[in-house]
Amino acid sequence: MFNKRLYIGLGAVCITLAASSCKTPTLIERTENRRVPVSFNAGSDSVNTGAFRWAEFFTDPNLVALIDTALHNNQELNITQQEIQIAQNEVQARAGEYKPFVGLRAGAGVDKVGEYTRFGALERSTDVRPGREFPNPLPDFLVAAEVSWQVDIWNKLRNAKRSAAARYLASVEGRNFTVTNLVSEIANSYYELLALDSQLDILKRNIDIQTNALNIVRLEKESARVTELAVRRFEAQVLRTQSMQYDIQQRITETENRINFLVGRFPQPVVRSTGDFGALVPQVVSAGLPAQILQNRPDIRQAERELEAAQLDVQVARANFLPSLNLSAAVGFNSYNPALLLSPQSLLFSLMGGLTRPLINKNAITALYYSSNSRQTQAVYSYERTVLNAYVEVANQLASIQNLQKSYDLKSRQVQALIQSTNISNTLFKSARADYMEVLLTQRDALESRFDLVETKMQQLHAVVNAYRALGGGWR
Repeated sequence: MFNKRLYIGLGAVCITLAASSCKTPTLIERTENRRVPVSFNAGSDSVNTGAFRWAEFFTDPNLVALIDTALHNNQELNITQQEIQIAQNEVQARAGEYKPFVGLRAGAGVDKVGEYTRFGALERSTDVRPGREFPNPLPDFLVAAEVSWQVDIWNKLRNAKRSAAARYLASVEGRNFTVTNLVSEIANSYYELLALDSQLDILKRNIDIQTNALNIVRLEKESARVTELAVRRFEAQVLRTQSMQYDIQQRITETENRINFLVGRFPQPVVRSTGDFGALVPQVVSAGLPAQILQNRPDIRQAERELEAAQLDVQVARANFLPSLNLSAAVGFNSYNPALLLSPQSLLFSLMGGLTRPLINKNAITALYYSSNSRQTQAVYSYERTVLNAYVEVANQLASIQNLQKSYDLKSRQVQALIQSTNISNTLFKSARADYMEVLLTQRDALESRFDLVETKMQQLHAVVNAYRALGGGWR
């Protein structure tokens, strides 16, 4: 009676432990916020420039050729492509984990046991066949097929495969984001190169103008209308302008080499347009609706895939608290004599199933569960930050385009006024109605204003390129 009660009590304890082991710890989960403002700057147009292909957005054939070459040769892009292949291999590996594993095993060996042991005594007292003792030592030959299978009753392995698939898709979006940044970086460097060419051309023309002015001042000095001081000041102005061209040439070399690096080739001259840089008209950018960037921006799509994978990882970690079912089977032939290996009497088979569940000391799987939830929370914050950053980038670039256009219009008028002032000061100087310092300062202001105008035009083009990138353009 006592033993019966003891067994009942032990059974109740085991059932209680098994039931309690299936409970999972309570987590504080966070759901991502996918809401974005209704519009950019009160606009409601649904046309989105980010949906255009880069070959359609950029019209300069030289720039298009550079981008096309970079998409084939850029080392960073090729490295990212290998990351995609690694993620794809991980999906393939995960897909095989929830399928049965089948293997073929073959073996041969020999076993000698002592006569004064239990097994030795059994062999001596047992015949393999009537009148024929066991060989001593005893050979052993085996050929068998073995099957093992972890039955995915809680979708643990399938969720792990889906998580790997989500990370594979995230790596694809990561490559697309790399393409977007690469396209915008090449375009910005290309426009910077055109701006430097324009500034160098302005410098050369100013050197000619200042040299002519220097010759005039020298003639004025010979006629005693000015002093040697005026000659030296004009000469210093010419030398200063001549030295500036070498600074610009160095910047041109560095910009060309930056483009060559992005294109994946050694330094060489970059073929580019030779037209009037000031005549370039920035492309019109249509921002569309903020909700469209959720689909157009590769970094947002990547963060979304990473979030999906992190959520699946939590489900995988939760399944560790549940029972797991393992099945194993084997069939084959086993014999001490190779000649008898394939006989029906040598046939062997086995079938076994097991249900396992951790009861005590679950610290490892509990820690894994909490860590998975923390990574899922990190992915939520990362997704929300990526969306917020995308919206801010678009808003900044749209404002930059508008403000730079107003600034460019005013600076154009400033340049025209200073050019007229230069002509007037030269005329007044020749008639001795203006001091040479007025001529020098007017020339310097005119040169700086033309440089500023080129810089503003370059910033306009950069703002357009950056807005195109911020809207999710460039990877298609």
